[in-house]
Amino acid sequence: MGAGGMSEHTHVEIRTGAFADSVTLLQVSRTVQGLPGVAAAQVAMATPLNVEVLEGMGFDVPAEATPNDMVVALRLDDPGALDAALAGVAQALADAARRPSGGSTEREPARTTGAALREAGDDAVVLVSVPGASALPEAMDAVDAGRDVMIFSDNVLVEQEVALKRAAAERGVLVMGPDCGTAVVDGVGLGFANVVSPGPVGIVAASGTGCQQLLVLLDHAGVGVTHALGVGGRDLSAEVGGLATREALRRLDEDPRVELVVLVSKPPAAEVAAEITTYADSLSTPVELALLGPGQPDLTAAAERVIGRLGREVPEWPVTEASGKARRSLGSSLAGLFVGGTLCQEAALIAGDRGTFTDFGEDEYTRGRAHPMIDPTLRLEELARVGRDESVGVVLLDVVLGHGAEPDPEALLAPAIEKVPKPVVVTVVGTAGDPQDRERQVRALADAGAEVHLSNARATRRALEILGSQ
Repeated sequence: MGAGGMSEHTHVEIRTGAFADSVTLLQVSRTVQGLPGVAAAQVAMATPLNVEVLEGMGFDVPAEATPNDMVVALRLDDPGALDAALAGVAQALADAARRPSGGSTEREPARTTGAALREAGDDAVVLVSVPGASALPEAMDAVDAGRDVMIFSDNVLVEQEVALKRAAAERGVLVMGPDCGTAVVDGVGLGFANVVSPGPVGIVAASGTGCQQLLVLLDHAGVGVTHALGVGGRDLSAEVGGLATREALRRLDEDPRVELVVLVSKPPAAEVAAEITTYADSLSTPVELALLGPGQPDLTAAAERVIGRLGREVPEWPVTEASGKARRSLGSSLAGLFVGGTLCQEAALIAGDRGTFTDFGEDEYTRGRAHPMIDPTLRLEELARVGRDESVGVVLLDVVLGHGAEPDPEALLAPAIEKVPKPVVVTVVGTAGDPQDRERQVRALADAGAEVHLSNARATRRALEILGSQ
């Protein structure tokens, strides 16, 4: 263990050879920050991104730190609280690592994919959530065993994805991912999934938050979803060629419960989109295309087409007005700060050159850190910065609810919005059944001064309208 010195009530130490995943370390950081005398706490692996964040917070990280080391960085109101804070770090790490005791009736989890496959039922889906560099062998074990696999891991090389999906195509199994954040299989949500009722729609999604936007809009219209099969954001790229999309479409076409299929994607490669469209036209179940791109309809328009094709009435998409005094700004640009990649791309397509858009879920922001739908730290820092930026006239945000996402996003976001002296527009992607209590989240954000929408496309257009009226 190496240790940095005390300076202005700060303490930084490097723990060589220690490791924990980013979600665990996020929880440890929050636990320690709640201790008496601790003003700020960051416990993280020393990846370049995390070191940059720590240095931005005023911590002096020793130059010898490597991504294989753990950094414990503390800022103290009382220097006498150091020993208790370090004891709190040790206790929080121990609590996170503790397994059931020998007298527990809980069974130890399988230690390898092979062992898990031997214990699982024939129709089990294998979920892979390991560092990207380790995902291929685990997923290939599942494919070799003839099992469908959902790969939550990101930072997987595209050539590994192609090899895996080619092997899956030969065996007739489905690979969801890599970087598949959302799926619904027979009504059961996997990853970041919203709570929806079963119904006549099946979704194939080369997009996580694009899928979630459709789920919540359809739910608001009273339309249920039986399956939402994520295939990873690169599946319709030229390199991957829609390998998993074809298998997912084939399966939904064979399910008698599915009356209409929706294919949603980030902007696809043109030649792959053409091939998939031809394939979709050959199926007996109608397929509605929601392929984002220049000149293409947005996701809300796609949801409205689905609702209409099912003979339902398109509802009004809810908007909650901001509370308090109206905010104005002299800035001329729109700043979009997103946790959802497809929502970010949709907003950028609508806004054109009138704004700048950041997707905090991109790989560059998640190496060694939890996804921003779990850890909002980086976006909150940027929100504070754009709030001070005089060139920014309106801020556009998304909040994505559902299982797996941050349990109470408004707790940190609402106070941050209150400090922004310019108009803020937020899309809350969630259903009434989601565990975060959508209506409470919406009300808290509106009370903090944001205008809140269910439709990301409508929110973006409203932000542009506000920008043009100032």
